[in-house]
Amino acid sequence: MLDCSSPHTLENSTNTLLTTCSSILNIVAPIKMKRPRTFSQCWLNDSVRVLRRIWRRDERKWRRDRLQSSYDILRISRSKFQTAARTAKAAFLSKIITTNGDNPRILFKIFNSVVNPRPSMPLLSSPGLCGKFSNYFLDKVLSLRSTLPLVTDCMSTPDCSATFYQFEPVSLSTLKRLIDKLNNTNCVHDALPSRIVKDCFSVIGPCLLSILNFSLLSGYVPSALKHAIIQPVLKKRNLELSDFANFRPISKLPFLAKILEKVVLLQLQTYLDENNINDKFQSAFKQHHSTESALLRVFNDLLLMVDNGRPSVLVLLDLSSAFDLVDHNVLLARLEHTVGIKGTALDWFKSYLSNRLSTVHLAISSSSAVPVCCGVPQGSVLGPTLFSLYLL
Repeated sequence: MLDCSSPHTLENSTNTLLTTCSSILNIVAPIKMKRPRTFSQCWLNDSVRVLRRIWRRDERKWRRDRLQSSYDILRISRSKFQTAARTAKAAFLSKIITTNGDNPRILFKIFNSVVNPRPSMPLLSSPGLCGKFSNYFLDKVLSLRSTLPLVTDCMSTPDCSATFYQFEPVSLSTLKRLIDKLNNTNCVHDALPSRIVKDCFSVIGPCLLSILNFSLLSGYVPSALKHAIIQPVLKKRNLELSDFANFRPISKLPFLAKILEKVVLLQLQTYLDENNINDKFQSAFKQHHSTESALLRVFNDLLLMVDNGRPSVLVLLDLSSAFDLVDHNVLLARLEHTVGIKGTALDWFKSYLSNRLSTVHLAISSSSAVPVCCGVPQGSVLGPTLFSLYLL
Protein backbone atom coordinates (compact mmCIF):
# COMPACT_ATOMS: atom_id res chain seq x y z
CA MET A 1 0.00 0.00 0.00
CA LEU A 2 1.31 3.44 -0.90
CA ASP A 3 2.51 5.50 2.03
CA CYS A 4 1.06 8.92 1.29
CA SER A 5 2.30 10.32 4.59
CA SER A 6 5.94 10.26 3.45
CA PRO A 7 7.47 13.63 2.49
CA HIS A 8 6.98 13.33 -1.28
CA THR A 9 5.80 16.13 -3.47
CA LEU A 10 2.21 16.01 -4.66
CA GLU A 11 3.37 15.30 -8.21
CA ASN A 12 5.48 12.31 -7.16
CA SER A 13 2.79 10.97 -4.84
CA THR A 14 0.17 11.08 -7.59
CA ASN A 15 2.43 9.43 -10.16
CA THR A 16 3.45 6.74 -7.66
CA LEU A 17 -0.16 5.95 -6.83
CA LEU A 18 -1.19 5.73 -10.49
CA THR A 19 1.85 3.64 -11.45
CA THR A 20 1.36 1.24 -8.54
CA CYS A 21 -2.35 0.77 -9.25
CA SER A 22 -1.71 0.30 -12.95
CA SER A 23 1.00 -2.33 -12.42
CA ILE A 24 -1.15 -4.29 -9.96
CA LEU A 25 -4.14 -4.19 -12.30
CA ASN A 26 -2.02 -5.38 -15.25
CA ILE A 27 -1.00 -8.44 -13.21
CA VAL A 28 -4.44 -9.27 -11.84
CA ALA A 29 -6.52 -8.32 -14.90
CA PRO A 30 -4.47 -7.79 -18.08
CA ILE A 31 -6.06 -5.78 -20.87
CA LYS A 32 -8.24 -7.71 -23.31
CA MET A 33 -9.98 -6.52 -26.46
CA LYS A 34 -13.76 -6.61 -26.08
CA ARG A 35 -16.57 -5.13 -28.12
CA PRO A 36 -18.41 -2.52 -26.00
CA ARG A 37 -22.06 -3.07 -25.25
CA THR A 38 -24.18 -0.61 -27.17
CA PHE A 39 -27.38 1.02 -25.97
CA SER A 40 -29.38 -0.95 -28.54
CA GLN A 41 -28.60 -4.18 -26.65
CA CYS A 42 -29.41 -2.96 -23.14
CA TRP A 43 -33.04 -4.05 -23.45
CA LEU A 44 -32.13 -7.73 -23.95
CA ASN A 45 -33.32 -9.96 -21.12
CA ASP A 46 -33.02 -13.69 -20.49
CA SER A 47 -36.33 -14.63 -22.13
CA VAL A 48 -35.51 -12.69 -25.31
CA ARG A 49 -32.06 -14.29 -25.46
CA VAL A 50 -33.63 -17.75 -25.23
CA LEU A 51 -35.99 -16.96 -28.12
CA ARG A 52 -33.08 -15.61 -30.16
CA ARG A 53 -31.10 -18.82 -29.63
CA ILE A 54 -34.15 -20.89 -30.72
CA TRP A 55 -34.58 -18.72 -33.82
CA ARG A 56 -30.93 -19.13 -34.81
CA ARG A 57 -31.07 -22.88 -34.15
CA ASP A 58 -34.12 -23.21 -36.42
CA GLU A 59 -32.40 -21.08 -39.05
CA ARG A 60 -29.34 -23.35 -39.07
CA LYS A 61 -31.60 -26.41 -39.39
CA TRP A 62 -33.47 -24.91 -42.35
CA ARG A 63 -30.21 -24.00 -44.11
CA ARG A 64 -29.10 -27.60 -43.81
CA ASP A 65 -32.21 -29.44 -45.03
CA ARG A 66 -34.13 -26.69 -46.96
CA LEU A 67 -37.44 -28.38 -46.08
CA GLN A 68 -40.73 -26.47 -46.10
CA SER A 69 -41.54 -27.76 -42.60
CA SER A 70 -38.24 -26.42 -41.30
CA TYR A 71 -38.93 -23.06 -42.95
CA ASP A 72 -42.38 -22.87 -41.31
CA ILE A 73 -40.82 -23.58 -37.92
CA LEU A 74 -38.22 -20.88 -38.62
CA ARG A 75 -40.89 -18.31 -39.45
CA ILE A 76 -42.75 -19.05 -36.19
CA SER A 77 -39.62 -18.82 -34.01
CA ARG A 78 -38.49 -15.64 -35.77
CA SER A 79 -41.90 -14.05 -35.26
CA LYS A 80 -41.87 -14.94 -31.56
CA PHE A 81 -38.42 -13.39 -31.13
CA GLN A 82 -39.34 -10.19 -32.97
CA THR A 83 -42.51 -9.76 -30.92
CA ALA A 84 -40.68 -10.35 -27.64
CA ALA A 85 -37.87 -8.01 -28.72
CA ARG A 86 -40.28 -5.17 -29.52
CA THR A 87 -42.07 -5.66 -26.21
CA ALA A 88 -38.81 -5.74 -24.22
CA LYS A 89 -37.44 -2.67 -26.02
CA ALA A 90 -40.66 -0.71 -25.42
CA ALA A 91 -40.71 -1.68 -21.73
CA PHE A 92 -37.03 -0.73 -21.35
CA LEU A 93 -37.52 2.71 -22.90
CA SER A 94 -40.76 3.33 -20.99
CA LYS A 95 -39.02 2.60 -17.70
CA ILE A 96 -36.21 5.04 -18.47
CA ILE A 97 -38.62 7.77 -19.56
CA THR A 98 -40.80 7.29 -16.47
CA THR A 99 -37.81 7.31 -14.12
CA ASN A 100 -36.25 10.41 -15.71
CA GLY A 101 -39.40 12.39 -16.43
CA ASP A 102 -37.91 15.47 -14.73
CA ASN A 103 -34.47 15.13 -16.33
CA PRO A 104 -34.50 16.65 -19.85
CA ARG A 105 -30.84 15.80 -20.42
CA ILE A 106 -31.46 12.06 -20.07
CA LEU A 107 -34.65 12.24 -22.13
CA PHE A 108 -32.91 14.02 -25.01
CA LYS A 109 -30.04 11.51 -24.82
CA ILE A 110 -32.41 8.53 -25.01
CA PHE A 111 -34.43 10.10 -27.82
CA ASN A 112 -31.30 10.84 -29.83
CA SER A 113 -29.91 7.33 -29.32
CA VAL A 114 -33.12 5.84 -30.78
CA VAL A 115 -33.71 8.29 -33.63
CA ASN A 116 -30.07 8.96 -34.53
CA PRO A 117 -27.90 6.10 -33.25
CA ARG A 118 -24.22 6.93 -33.12
CA PRO A 119 -22.19 5.05 -35.74
CA SER A 120 -18.96 3.38 -34.79
CA MET A 121 -15.62 4.76 -35.91
CA PRO A 122 -13.69 2.97 -38.65
CA LEU A 123 -11.63 0.16 -37.17
CA LEU A 124 -8.58 1.15 -39.23
CA SER A 125 -6.72 3.87 -37.37
CA SER A 126 -3.14 5.00 -37.09
CA PRO A 127 -1.04 7.54 -35.20
CA GLY A 128 -0.98 9.57 -38.42
CA LEU A 129 -4.78 9.79 -38.55
CA CYS A 130 -4.88 10.71 -34.86
CA GLY A 131 -2.29 13.41 -35.51
CA LYS A 132 -4.38 14.85 -38.35
CA PHE A 133 -7.43 15.00 -36.08
CA SER A 134 -5.37 16.66 -33.36
CA ASN A 135 -4.00 19.29 -35.77
CA TYR A 136 -7.48 19.99 -37.16
CA PHE A 137 -9.08 20.52 -33.75
CA LEU A 138 -6.16 22.71 -32.63
CA ASP A 139 -6.11 24.79 -35.83
CA LYS A 140 -9.88 25.29 -35.61
CA VAL A 141 -9.61 26.80 -32.11
CA LEU A 142 -6.62 28.97 -33.04
CA SER A 143 -8.39 30.20 -36.19
CA LEU A 144 -11.54 31.15 -34.28
CA ARG A 145 -9.51 32.77 -31.53
CA SER A 146 -7.62 34.91 -34.04
CA THR A 147 -10.92 36.49 -35.12
CA LEU A 148 -11.75 37.65 -31.59
CA PRO A 149 -10.78 41.17 -30.44
CA LEU A 150 -7.89 41.40 -27.99
CA VAL A 151 -9.18 42.05 -24.45
CA THR A 152 -6.96 44.62 -22.76
CA ASP A 153 -9.23 45.68 -19.90
CA CYS A 154 -11.41 42.88 -18.64
CA MET A 155 -12.21 44.46 -15.28
CA SER A 156 -15.17 46.75 -15.78
CA THR A 157 -16.91 45.72 -12.56
CA PRO A 158 -15.88 46.50 -8.97
CA ASP A 159 -14.31 43.86 -6.77
CA CYS A 160 -16.61 41.38 -5.07
CA SER A 161 -17.27 42.18 -1.41
CA ALA A 162 -17.06 38.50 -0.43
CA THR A 163 -13.80 36.55 -0.54
CA PHE A 164 -12.85 32.88 -0.74
CA TYR A 165 -9.22 32.18 0.21
CA GLN A 166 -8.85 28.49 0.96
CA PHE A 167 -10.48 25.16 0.16
CA GLU A 168 -11.25 23.04 3.19
CA PRO A 169 -9.87 19.48 3.39
CA VAL A 170 -12.49 16.74 3.22
CA SER A 171 -12.95 13.72 5.46
CA LEU A 172 -12.73 10.09 4.35
CA SER A 173 -16.47 9.52 4.86
CA THR A 174 -17.34 12.62 2.82
CA LEU A 175 -15.04 11.51 0.03
CA LYS A 176 -16.65 8.07 -0.07
CA ARG A 177 -20.17 9.53 -0.32
CA LEU A 178 -19.00 11.83 -3.10
CA ILE A 179 -17.36 9.03 -5.12
CA ASP A 180 -20.38 6.75 -4.74
CA LYS A 181 -22.59 9.42 -6.35
CA LEU A 182 -20.30 9.96 -9.36
CA ASN A 183 -21.15 8.22 -12.62
CA ASN A 184 -18.84 5.44 -13.74
CA THR A 185 -16.68 7.06 -16.41
CA ASN A 186 -13.29 5.94 -17.68
CA CYS A 187 -10.60 7.06 -20.08
CA VAL A 188 -7.38 5.57 -21.42
CA HIS A 189 -5.24 7.24 -18.73
CA ASP A 190 -7.22 5.80 -15.82
CA ALA A 191 -4.96 3.57 -13.74
CA LEU A 192 -8.05 1.99 -12.18
CA PRO A 193 -11.57 1.79 -13.62
CA SER A 194 -14.09 3.88 -11.70
CA ARG A 195 -16.00 0.76 -10.65
CA ILE A 196 -12.87 -0.66 -8.98
CA VAL A 197 -12.18 2.68 -7.28
CA LYS A 198 -15.64 2.48 -5.70
CA ASP A 199 -15.42 -1.21 -4.80
CA CYS A 200 -11.89 -0.97 -3.35
CA PHE A 201 -12.29 2.40 -1.65
CA SER A 202 -11.46 0.94 1.76
CA VAL A 203 -7.95 0.13 0.44
CA ILE A 204 -7.11 3.08 -1.80
CA GLY A 205 -9.38 5.65 -0.12
CA PRO A 206 -6.78 6.95 2.38
CA CYS A 207 -4.24 7.45 -0.44
CA LEU A 208 -6.77 9.34 -2.56
CA LEU A 209 -7.78 11.45 0.42
CA SER A 210 -4.18 12.44 1.14
CA ILE A 211 -3.52 13.46 -2.47
CA LEU A 212 -6.79 15.40 -2.85
CA ASN A 213 -6.39 17.30 0.41
CA PHE A 214 -2.74 18.02 -0.43
CA SER A 215 -3.92 19.54 -3.72
CA LEU A 216 -6.60 21.66 -2.03
CA LEU A 217 -4.28 23.03 0.65
CA SER A 218 -1.26 23.62 -1.59
CA GLY A 219 -3.15 25.16 -4.51
CA TYR A 220 -1.57 22.77 -7.02
CA VAL A 221 -3.11 20.27 -9.45
CA PRO A 222 -0.96 17.28 -10.50
CA SER A 223 -0.09 17.09 -14.20
CA ALA A 224 -1.49 13.57 -14.51
CA LEU A 225 -4.97 14.96 -13.80
CA LYS A 226 -4.77 17.59 -16.56
CA HIS A 227 -4.28 15.31 -19.57
CA ALA A 228 -7.46 14.90 -21.62
CA ILE A 229 -8.18 12.14 -24.13
CA ILE A 230 -10.04 13.35 -27.25
CA GLN A 231 -12.24 10.89 -29.15
CA PRO A 232 -13.66 12.15 -32.47
CA VAL A 233 -17.33 11.22 -32.90
CA LEU A 234 -19.29 11.66 -36.11
CA LYS A 235 -21.96 14.34 -35.68
CA LYS A 236 -24.53 12.56 -37.87
CA ARG A 237 -24.50 9.05 -39.22
CA ASN A 238 -24.88 10.08 -42.89
CA LEU A 239 -21.90 12.48 -42.96
CA GLU A 240 -18.69 11.84 -44.86
CA LEU A 241 -15.95 10.18 -42.79
CA SER A 242 -13.13 11.81 -44.75
CA ASP A 243 -14.13 15.35 -43.68
CA PHE A 244 -12.75 16.21 -40.24
CA ALA A 245 -15.33 19.02 -39.92
CA ASN A 246 -18.02 16.34 -39.56
CA PHE A 247 -16.52 15.12 -36.28
CA ARG A 248 -17.10 16.41 -32.77
CA PRO A 249 -14.21 16.14 -30.26
CA ILE A 250 -15.39 14.32 -27.13
CA SER A 251 -13.06 15.01 -24.20
CA LYS A 252 -12.48 12.48 -21.43
CA LEU A 253 -10.56 13.11 -18.21
CA PRO A 254 -9.22 10.66 -15.60
CA PHE A 255 -11.72 9.60 -12.95
CA LEU A 256 -9.39 10.87 -10.21
CA ALA A 257 -9.48 14.33 -11.81
CA LYS A 258 -13.28 14.31 -11.69
CA ILE A 259 -13.19 13.39 -8.00
CA LEU A 260 -10.92 16.34 -7.24
CA GLU A 261 -13.06 18.70 -9.34
CA LYS A 262 -16.23 17.52 -7.59
CA VAL A 263 -14.72 18.31 -4.20
CA VAL A 264 -13.80 21.80 -5.42
CA LEU A 265 -17.19 22.34 -7.08
CA LEU A 266 -19.15 21.55 -3.92
CA GLN A 267 -17.21 24.11 -1.88
CA LEU A 268 -17.25 26.68 -4.69
CA GLN A 269 -20.99 26.27 -5.25
CA THR A 270 -21.69 26.70 -1.54
CA TYR A 271 -19.71 29.95 -1.56
CA LEU A 272 -21.51 31.22 -4.67
CA ASP A 273 -24.95 30.42 -3.25
CA GLU A 274 -24.26 31.96 0.16
CA ASN A 275 -23.06 35.23 -1.39
CA ASN A 276 -25.60 35.30 -4.25
CA ILE A 277 -22.90 35.65 -6.90
CA ASN A 278 -24.46 33.51 -9.65
CA ASP A 279 -26.43 35.22 -12.39
CA LYS A 280 -30.08 35.21 -11.33
CA PHE A 281 -31.43 34.49 -14.81
CA GLN A 282 -28.81 31.95 -15.86
CA SER A 283 -30.49 28.61 -16.61
CA ALA A 284 -27.64 26.57 -18.07
CA PHE A 285 -25.52 24.42 -15.75
CA LYS A 286 -27.58 25.32 -12.69
CA GLN A 287 -29.46 22.99 -10.36
CA HIS A 288 -33.26 22.96 -10.87
CA HIS A 289 -32.81 24.92 -14.13
CA SER A 290 -32.82 23.81 -17.75
CA THR A 291 -33.99 24.84 -21.21
CA GLU A 292 -37.51 24.75 -19.79
CA SER A 293 -36.82 27.48 -17.23
CA ALA A 294 -35.02 29.57 -19.87
CA LEU A 295 -37.92 29.30 -22.35
CA LEU A 296 -40.43 30.03 -19.59
CA ARG A 297 -38.56 33.21 -18.63
CA VAL A 298 -38.35 34.45 -22.26
CA PHE A 299 -42.00 33.58 -22.95
CA ASN A 300 -43.13 35.35 -19.79
CA ASP A 301 -41.18 38.51 -20.72
CA LEU A 302 -42.72 38.51 -24.20
CA LEU A 303 -46.22 38.20 -22.77
CA LEU A 304 -45.59 41.08 -20.36
CA MET A 305 -44.41 43.29 -23.21
CA VAL A 306 -47.46 42.39 -25.31
CA ASP A 307 -49.81 43.16 -22.42
CA ASN A 308 -48.16 46.60 -22.04
CA GLY A 309 -48.41 47.28 -25.76
CA ARG A 310 -44.66 47.51 -26.19
CA PRO A 311 -42.61 45.97 -29.03
CA SER A 312 -40.13 43.15 -28.34
CA VAL A 313 -36.89 42.17 -30.05
CA LEU A 314 -35.23 38.83 -29.31
CA VAL A 315 -31.47 38.66 -29.94
CA LEU A 316 -29.94 35.16 -30.15
CA LEU A 317 -26.17 34.64 -30.13
CA ASP A 318 -24.62 31.47 -31.53
CA LEU A 319 -21.32 31.09 -29.67
CA SER A 320 -19.15 28.85 -31.86
CA SER A 321 -16.87 26.58 -29.79
CA ALA A 322 -17.68 28.71 -26.76
CA PHE A 323 -16.05 26.42 -24.20
CA ASP A 324 -12.85 26.15 -26.27
CA LEU A 325 -12.36 29.91 -26.66
CA VAL A 326 -12.40 30.99 -23.01
CA ASP A 327 -9.35 33.16 -22.33
CA HIS A 328 -7.57 31.90 -19.20
CA ASN A 329 -6.34 35.34 -18.14
CA VAL A 330 -9.83 36.82 -18.41
CA LEU A 331 -11.34 33.86 -16.54
CA LEU A 332 -8.81 34.18 -13.70
CA ALA A 333 -9.50 37.91 -13.51
CA ARG A 334 -13.24 37.20 -13.29
CA LEU A 335 -12.63 34.68 -10.52
CA GLU A 336 -10.44 37.08 -8.56
CA HIS A 337 -12.37 40.32 -8.88
CA THR A 338 -15.97 39.45 -9.80
CA VAL A 339 -16.24 36.23 -7.78
CA GLY A 340 -13.82 37.08 -4.97
CA ILE A 341 -11.52 34.04 -5.14
CA LYS A 342 -8.08 34.82 -3.77
CA GLY A 343 -5.14 33.25 -1.98
CA THR A 344 -4.52 29.52 -2.26
CA ALA A 345 -7.91 28.95 -3.88
CA LEU A 346 -6.96 31.27 -6.78
CA ASP A 347 -3.58 29.53 -7.02
CA TRP A 348 -5.42 26.22 -7.38
CA PHE A 349 -7.44 27.52 -10.34
CA LYS A 350 -4.28 28.95 -11.93
CA SER A 351 -2.65 25.53 -11.65
CA TYR A 352 -5.84 23.85 -12.87
CA LEU A 353 -5.93 25.91 -16.08
CA SER A 354 -2.20 25.93 -16.83
CA ASN A 355 -0.12 23.29 -18.62
CA ARG A 356 -3.08 21.23 -19.77
CA LEU A 357 -2.56 18.63 -22.51
CA SER A 358 -4.81 16.75 -24.92
CA THR A 359 -4.28 13.60 -26.99
CA VAL A 360 -6.51 12.24 -29.76
CA HIS A 361 -7.17 8.51 -29.32
CA LEU A 362 -8.73 6.15 -31.87
CA ALA A 363 -8.97 2.40 -31.29
CA ILE A 364 -5.41 1.50 -30.20
CA SER A 365 -3.67 4.52 -31.76
CA SER A 366 -2.93 7.91 -30.23
CA SER A 367 -1.50 11.23 -31.32
CA SER A 368 1.24 13.11 -29.54
CA ALA A 369 0.16 15.34 -26.68
CA VAL A 370 -0.49 18.99 -27.55
CA PRO A 371 -0.86 21.91 -25.11
CA VAL A 372 -4.28 23.46 -24.46
CA CYS A 373 -3.77 27.22 -24.56
CA CYS A 374 -7.34 28.35 -23.89
CA GLY A 375 -10.82 27.12 -23.02
CA VAL A 376 -12.36 25.42 -20.02
CA PRO A 377 -11.79 21.64 -19.97
CA GLN A 378 -14.63 19.89 -21.76
CA GLY A 379 -15.83 16.70 -20.14
CA SER A 380 -14.84 18.11 -16.76
CA VAL A 381 -16.95 18.68 -13.66
CA LEU A 382 -15.85 22.29 -13.20
CA GLY A 383 -16.04 23.32 -16.87
CA PRO A 384 -19.72 24.38 -17.02
CA THR A 385 -19.54 26.35 -13.77
CA LEU A 386 -16.34 28.13 -14.83
CA PHE A 387 -17.94 29.04 -18.15
CA SER A 388 -20.96 30.53 -16.32
CA LEU A 389 -18.63 32.58 -14.11
CA TYR A 390 -16.71 33.67 -17.22
CA LEU A 391 -19.94 35.11 -18.63
CA LEU A 392 -20.39 37.29 -15.52
